[in-house]
Amino acid sequence: MLMDLDNAALSREELLDWLGLRLIPGVGGVTFARLLDAFGRPGRALGAPLEALSAVPGLRRTLAEAISRRAWSEEPSLQLERLAEVGGRVITLADPEYPPLLANAFAPPPLLFVRGDLGPCREGGVAVVGSRNMTTYGQRMAAELGRDLARAGLSVISGLARGVDGQAHRAALEAGGHTVGVLGCGLDVAYPPEHAGLIERMAGQGAVVSEFPMGSPPAQANFPVRNRIIAGLSRAVVVVEAGLRSGALITARHALEENREVFAVPGLAGLASSAGCNELLRRNAAQLLESAQDILAPGALGRAPSPARPRALLSQDDGLLPEERALLALVGPEPTHVDQLIRRSGLDAQSVAHHLLNLELAERVRQLAGKRYELA
Repeated sequence: MLMDLDNAALSREELLDWLGLRLIPGVGGVTFARLLDAFGRPGRALGAPLEALSAVPGLRRTLAEAISRRAWSEEPSLQLERLAEVGGRVITLADPEYPPLLANAFAPPPLLFVRGDLGPCREGGVAVVGSRNMTTYGQRMAAELGRDLARAGLSVISGLARGVDGQAHRAALEAGGHTVGVLGCGLDVAYPPEHAGLIERMAGQGAVVSEFPMGSPPAQANFPVRNRIIAGLSRAVVVVEAGLRSGALITARHALEENREVFAVPGLAGLASSAGCNELLRRNAAQLLESAQDILAPGALGRAPSPARPRALLSQDDGLLPEERALLALVGPEPTHVDQLIRRSGLDAQSVAHHLLNLELAERVRQLAGKRYELA
């Protein structure tokens, strides 16, 4: 975990403090961790003098002022009411129910909004991810993997997107197994809309989780962020079918950084929908997978994942990779389009997207509409 926390049951007042701090615009996972490190508890941060808040490394004065006046986007108690309406709950990093693997990942969400039972994935499940526009081959492989992994007692984790994600979830349910869907919106928002029934079924037979507060729309920027949760909950990530610009490759990159196993299903040469999987295999970034047996074989998952490589949270500069520093230097005083960053950095588009996501999580840049970025 990012900090030592007392894993005792929280009172309602303490839970409202956790929610309130999270609901202040600009307080993401990294800032939340800095505040906990400085003050110990969210309630102490919310009650701290402005000067003490301003002294927290990396905390902008305007954000310190927002925390000081408790400028949350919605009353925390209303979030609890909206959660209750859908049969949900919120768990914090201080909660024993919080999945240990995710807690030890880089920038874990300080809160998870949950429907269903997370118990079966406590020791880590297997993520099955891939293209929204799957081929017949991808559909068959996703279904077989979801079914066979569930029958073996493993929790099947994915992002509830169209295509491979939904197919893996449905197959796990039909096999009577456990599956977890990670949303890029609030728990009360069914996205995609045609998965409303699937979401309800998963809430009863598995779990549906989100780090985004109730009512949050499925904004495009949310989905790369939620991919780190898919990887963080998993001992292994399987990429079934993915193009070179697929979000599934972002999930695979997160898994590699968190010392998780990565597998890829090989595809036909020259087929765009398999180019991402074949590239992972070409670079030895993933193990070849032809069936669930490649994961279920003794020793395939190795030992329990070790903690992710350390990344300093308390410095504005420490913990950045050289590529991230280079991109940060290219983001000008005016919003900079991602295409400009690709041209100027000399990095490929997928690498730029990955490093920009890390910079967003570290709250060094903000993504604006139209794939433009500005310094945070």
